[in-house]
Amino acid sequence: MTNNKNLKLKAARTLAGMTQNDLAQSVNVSRQTIVAVESGNYNPSINLCVDICKVLGCTLDELFWQTDM
Repeated sequence: MTNNKNLKLKAARTLAGMTQNDLAQSVNVSRQTIVAVESGNYNPSINLCVDICKVLGCTLDELFWQTDM
């Protein structure tokens, strides 16, 4: 199993001026969940992905599509 860090999510969150805790509260999950998604240790549900995209103003492709398969 490869560990794919989600640097796009971290970058979008940082550009939005949000901490991991800010994003977690906005999408009703724990900060640990955001940490796990960003570090590649957790595969979020599609609903969580959509919620994160709405908060950050990004598309699913921009944040979660892997181009290096």
